[in-house]
Amino acid sequence: MTVTDDRQYSSRNAAKNPAIARHGRLKPHSVWRSFAKVVASVAAVALVSGTAVAAYAAWDLASTAQPTVTLGNEKVLEGVPDVGAMEGGINLLVVGSDSREGQGEWFGDPTEETAVLNDVTMLMHISEDHTNASVVSFPRDMLVDVPECTDPEDPAGDPLSELSDVKINTVLSHGGLGCVVKTVENLVGVTVPFAGIVQFMGVAGLSEAVGGVEVCVADPIEDEYTGTFLDAGMHTLSGVDALQFLRTRHGVGDGSDLARISNQQVFLSSLARTLQSNGTLTDPTKLYGIAKAALANMQLSDSLMDPTRMISIAKALKDTDLNKIAFIQYPTAYVEGGGAVAPTDSAEYVNTALQNDMPVVFDPVAQESAFASAGDPNAVPPAEGTEPVADPATEETTDAAAPVDPAAPAPTAEALPGDVSGQTAAETRCSSGRSLDDQ
Repeated sequence: MTVTDDRQYSSRNAAKNPAIARHGRLKPHSVWRSFAKVVASVAAVALVSGTAVAAYAAWDLASTAQPTVTLGNEKVLEGVPDVGAMEGGINLLVVGSDSREGQGEWFGDPTEETAVLNDVTMLMHISEDHTNASVVSFPRDMLVDVPECTDPEDPAGDPLSELSDVKINTVLSHGGLGCVVKTVENLVGVTVPFAGIVQFMGVAGLSEAVGGVEVCVADPIEDEYTGTFLDAGMHTLSGVDALQFLRTRHGVGDGSDLARISNQQVFLSSLARTLQSNGTLTDPTKLYGIAKAALANMQLSDSLMDPTRMISIAKALKDTDLNKIAFIQYPTAYVEGGGAVAPTDSAEYVNTALQNDMPVVFDPVAQESAFASAGDPNAVPPAEGTEPVADPATEETTDAAAPVDPAAPAPTAEALPGDVSGQTAAETRCSSGRSLDDQ
């Protein structure tokens, strides 16, 4: 059928059926007048109704979402509101996968480099009253026990068997995101109803959505593996540059994965300061952009598929004191023979803080010896009132018969031992680079 025939066909059918629109019959000024009315109406609704904006955002975001993952513990979210800042405590696990699938050839041949490892595993905990938060990074070579998990390839079939003393970065390939969640839950003793997997380009996209992040570099970073070369000084990173900064290991500290975690904390603490200072956490448009980037670039748990819930989680941090947002490296020590690390006894202090919604206080010595960071003389000091109060029930005393005062105040913060390193979001710290000559 020719163009002319097609127009005649449309015209004939429009005459027979009034419900079919006759294209081209409206005058141009009518079209623009109608469009202007629609825009005005939408603008008016947007000004008075956050719900209308959220409804549109939900429809638009859902159209770009990737398939989700069922964790099996979403029932704990029943009754949780999805408008405004989310109420109650929040536990969210973020997994960084090294899979090259769908990433093009930027990071290697996806047909040959097919490993699916959770090289980054981070747990974000926001306290029930939103006064403090912790982001715990688990070293990729840390040995863990893996509980029985649902087989993602056959959910209705027999579960996957338990595993003992395996590296945590192998759990994603063993049993998928749900199994990583169960492993972390088993390790720290809290329920984790929210989770997501992000690949290389997803990290790049999310960093662009927030407008870039400024980082401080104390000594030049030189890493041929990731192509990261940064002079000493301040740098605003986004896209692939931000991704490579987070990936670099050979170019920071002592070149270990533990050094990379400290380097990532420099980035994340700056990100937290940026989000609070530029009004992102109170700006629906900016939050919508971040939520859209997350949905388009991450594989999320079912519990995060409601975009208003994602925004609610972000809003929970808008008033949290930066001094009480802690980035913690889960304490570990190398096992005999090296090649892997295992949690130390100090890990229980981190677990206790997570379980009891308590802010943490780092040991000053541990702060100074962080692998990939050098203290900044302009760093913001800890806020007053963040020092821990000793728990009389556990405090040593020379009088074994001395009774414990039941009216004594409970501790207000968890004092972390010296082998637990990290920093707060209020601290401006600089990455300590490593030259090619030292690698």
